[in-house]
Amino acid sequence: MFPAVTHRPRRLRHHSSRFTPNVVGAHNYAVTPMAMQTSPEQPAQVRTIARAIGQWIDRLGVVWVEGQVTQVSRRQGMATVFLSLRDKLADVSVQVTAPRTLVDAMSTPLVEGASVVIQAKPTYYENRGQLSLAAREIRMVGLGELLARLEQRRQLLAAEGLFAETHKRPLPFLPRKVGLITADNSAAERDVVEVGRRRWPGVQFEIRHAAMQGVNATREVIEALQRLEANAEVDVIIIARGGGSVEDLLPFSDEALIRAVHATSTPVISAIGHESDTPLLDLVADVRAATPTDAAKRAIPDVVEESARIQQARERIMRALQVRLSGEQQYLHQLQARPVLRDPASGLSERSEQIEALRQRVTRAVSSMVERSANDIAHRRARVQALSPLATMARGYSVVQRPDGALVTAIDDVEIAAQLLIRVADGQITTEVTGKESR
Repeated sequence: MFPAVTHRPRRLRHHSSRFTPNVVGAHNYAVTPMAMQTSPEQPAQVRTIARAIGQWIDRLGVVWVEGQVTQVSRRQGMATVFLSLRDKLADVSVQVTAPRTLVDAMSTPLVEGASVVIQAKPTYYENRGQLSLAAREIRMVGLGELLARLEQRRQLLAAEGLFAETHKRPLPFLPRKVGLITADNSAAERDVVEVGRRRWPGVQFEIRHAAMQGVNATREVIEALQRLEANAEVDVIIIARGGGSVEDLLPFSDEALIRAVHATSTPVISAIGHESDTPLLDLVADVRAATPTDAAKRAIPDVVEESARIQQARERIMRALQVRLSGEQQYLHQLQARPVLRDPASGLSERSEQIEALRQRVTRAVSSMVERSANDIAHRRARVQALSPLATMARGYSVVQRPDGALVTAIDDVEIAAQLLIRVADGQITTEVTGKESR
């Protein structure tokens, strides 16, 4: 009844976490069933479909599966142990059955939350329509291998820039409300709340409880983070948990949580484990705190310290003002000590005397210049007068002219009985020529 199958080489698909694939077929092949020929008129029976599914799953052979144990059930009087194996990143789980002798023979007790690699044969129970894995070998994932995978994840996320300092957001000086994600009734919650209220009595907390280890830790922490991110009054978020083993702190290196923290706009403080613990959450968070107490100190200012700083600032301001006032007062005293300010009238009388002396000098200089100019004019007038014909005539000389104004310079210039004009210093004389005599 089972349809024909074809065999082809299996391509290994990398998981979204970019680690080694969780499931690897022992026979390195996959089968692809062909569609069954059914119709509304000729439907297949449930048993036929169940048997076909079982036959196809049976062809998968033995596989190796990696995951996290979420439940261990040991039933009284049964030789079988029932496990729930969950994918570390996706919300996918599968049931596993293992012989009690196999589980009891493990060097490390198999407990919930343990990371394991199981060799198992996929089995499909037709009566219940349930798929399970029949375990043949169970291996605990060693710490060295676990740390190597965490380092590989760290490098891949760092290459994407999730841990870059440019993405770090500064913490607010005085948050209106502090968001806190931690386990219910935990020591971390008490430490953060008590230290925060002791430092600033009026601080408000928005607390969201979540599992801090185990299979549900990542999902619950992400849900709590998203609720706090949606609250506009929350200015900073603290994710706090006490110390623990590497396995206990695995949820805080989960890729889904790392990306959720990176996507938040509210600053996040990571307070996971102790100083030596370094989950990947410490790298993506805006601030890494060594302990929950340290996280409270980083997120909430100390009212005593801030009051002391304010007092110190006020004292520095007062000292600066006093120094400034003292300097200005000294400068004012220096100005007041100057003679011009001590006796302003004395300066005016001195300047008055200088002005009077300058005025006298100007008067003397002008008088001297006027006197020199007058003398020079007199000398020039005397020279001009000496050259003037009137001066010559004043000494007894005269100028003889004919009526037409022509000068008489020789006896031939006139005739007998001609009218002549004789110019002397103080006027002119009209005369008639009565005779001529040459020399």
